[in-house]
Amino acid sequence: MPLRLIRPILLGVLTLAFAVAGCRVSQTPADPAVRAQRIHDRFLSIDTHCDTPHNLARSDWKAGEAHDAATRGGGQVDLPRMKRGRLDAEFFAAFVGQGQRTPEGYAKARQAALNQIEAVKTMCREYPNLVGLALTPDDALRLKREGRLIAFISMENGYPIGKDLSLIGDFHELGVRMMTLVHTRDNDICDSSTDQQDPEDAGLSAFGAEVVRACNRAGIIVDVSHASDESFYDVLRETAAPVVASHSCARAVCDNPRNLSDDMLRVLAKNGGVIQICFLSSYVKATPPNPDREQALQDLRKTFGSFRDIRDEATRIKVREAFEAVNRKYPETRATLKDLVDHIDHVRKVVGIDHVGIGTDFDGGGGVIGCNDAGEMFHVTEELLRRGYGEDEIAKIWSGNTLRVFRDVIKVARRLRADAS
Repeated sequence: MPLRLIRPILLGVLTLAFAVAGCRVSQTPADPAVRAQRIHDRFLSIDTHCDTPHNLARSDWKAGEAHDAATRGGGQVDLPRMKRGRLDAEFFAAFVGQGQRTPEGYAKARQAALNQIEAVKTMCREYPNLVGLALTPDDALRLKREGRLIAFISMENGYPIGKDLSLIGDFHELGVRMMTLVHTRDNDICDSSTDQQDPEDAGLSAFGAEVVRACNRAGIIVDVSHASDESFYDVLRETAAPVVASHSCARAVCDNPRNLSDDMLRVLAKNGGVIQICFLSSYVKATPPNPDREQALQDLRKTFGSFRDIRDEATRIKVREAFEAVNRKYPETRATLKDLVDHIDHVRKVVGIDHVGIGTDFDGGGGVIGCNDAGEMFHVTEELLRRGYGEDEIAKIWSGNTLRVFRDVIKVARRLRADAS
């Protein structure tokens, strides 16, 4: 063909190619924030730990209203902010601080847990068009398809069961699908990673081993966050199902006893479990010592005890004002979103993408610069995109890994119950 005829044909082909390429670029936004939000519309996103039920139980706070985390009592999780942040599902933790290991203490703790469980259910009844209670992974996926948010119920600290194993089944019947075995102090189940009163690590007790087996039978996910190192290894030897660390970080990145070492990560991965990265600054990044701040906070705790255990509103206001005064006088050095994603990078490097997720600890101390409440959750995905994570990897981090564990826990429970019958 003569050259004068070939040139127009080539020009037309090139013009068409550039036009097609331009269309592709317009369909895939260059802005990571916009792309992150669109990605969230395509898969389920789960935060495996927040302490919002203590807000849900308040008479002056409504989950269906948007609040501001910067205002007094605003909290970090509500339904409008979950929508804005593209966060589909939340494990709402019924938290009870460790108290006396006596019949009276167990009864008080049990009632506190029941009150918070009921507060989560009340939210679902009050806002049925916005949120629904999920008991299984399939429930969550259905609610996502319906355009509703998802509420799972967990329990932080096994203290409310006292020494009564039958209560594990009762809590499962009430909707509890995950249990953090211990909190900041040792209990009857196992030792805590942060109990200063008794630093000796005795691990999982004989009763605790029964608790793990009972959770396996009931279909409750065992959560090893807050557990001591020996307790962690004992639980992993005892469990018949995968476990999670619902709000912990990597100790190699931030040397904190609440975090998991690389060896612990490998044992967790071998079990098929998942570590969900926590947003609490002191777990994310080591900060310069601030003894004046620590002393002031310790004095507050001695005076008032656990803030979340206070029910009198006048006292709550007084404690909030005192805490805000400490923050003004001795401001906290906070980790950033980039520091947080460093932990995801590390876990992926050590054990792979199948064993990492997200567990903010919002309303329980969690929050980093760049992601301080539920309305900012898509910024995590934004940072992951900047670091080259693929959409399949991001989907695993946000829900795929957690749902896999959840399904495996249900399968193990069915098998154990069938074997026992």
